[in-house]
Amino acid sequence: MDTFIAPTDRADLLRTAVNQAVDFLRDGEVVALPAETVYGLAADAMNPAAVARIFEAKERPSFDPLIVHLPHRKRLADVAVVPAEIAETVNLLIEKFWPGPLTLVLPKHESVPEAVTGGLPTVAVRMSSHPVFKAVVTSFGGPLAAPSANRFGRISPTSAGAVMKELEGRIPLILDGGACPEGLESTIIRIIPSEKGKPVFRILRAGPVTKDDLQPYGKIEWGNGQPDKKGQVAPPEVPGQLPSHYAPRTPLRLVENPDHFLPEEGKRYALLSYRGDAEDGYLDLTEWEHVLVLSPGSGKLPEAALRLFHCLRALDELEVDEIIAEPVPLREVGMAIMERLRRASYL
Repeated sequence: MDTFIAPTDRADLLRTAVNQAVDFLRDGEVVALPAETVYGLAADAMNPAAVARIFEAKERPSFDPLIVHLPHRKRLADVAVVPAEIAETVNLLIEKFWPGPLTLVLPKHESVPEAVTGGLPTVAVRMSSHPVFKAVVTSFGGPLAAPSANRFGRISPTSAGAVMKELEGRIPLILDGGACPEGLESTIIRIIPSEKGKPVFRILRAGPVTKDDLQPYGKIEWGNGQPDKKGQVAPPEVPGQLPSHYAPRTPLRLVENPDHFLPEEGKRYALLSYRGDAEDGYLDLTEWEHVLVLSPGSGKLPEAALRLFHCLRALDELEVDEIIAEPVPLREVGMAIMERLRRASYL
């Protein structure tokens, strides 16, 4: 199969690309679309055969559920059943954060194929704010299932070129919407009603919508999805919960204290630095083959989030023996960055 990249940087090119994408989607094919988070691999969420093509292209295990993207908030009832006890909270969150990088886990509508939900009774739902994604899903007129457009478990793509490197020959079309403005997958939450005051928001995957953003509307609880003492992991409730994920092919190690790093003689190392400051204690640990910095000098976490997957992919292509990653502060979107780094370094 030939894979084509369609530009969208002019109005006429966007119209042509959207029409091409919708034609493929209506034929049960998959296409890669830019979102504000990362590039997604989209298919008709209500067509089991089309959804199966997502899993085939990504080599994704069938038990790992997908996120459903809606063309309009009014279409939520097509894919989810909102319990009365959380309906007011759901409406509030939709009003505040949709379209945008917040995914809600809700009881699924019976019409949603089990392939989308991994056999679970719940469905993960959101609306993308990216103009290209919005144009496609609106023109298509129905919900799209769209996980990240990469091989399963690998680095999420934030550019059309990165999608091409991952899925060339596996999908027919990639819409080029430029670099993704957030650079990290959406925040995923489950809403737990409370008889006393605010509801509880269980964060199942950290993302661009932070706990600080959510706290005015509910109490925060963190899901884990981590292996137990025997190394066993429960089947994922949502995407991105497997212990090893977002990983480069080159072994990556998250070193949270520079004193704990002892380089091995003869090994070639690259450094993923947070802000490139020698005072953080990493730059002088060894003769690095290469250093990439997430937020040069300033240490701005949104910039670090935006550059994370791009930098990981660039370091992976150097073919060094190991990538060493510095930690970032555990605040704001730094929680999401550290979650990705921990899963990318899981052995």
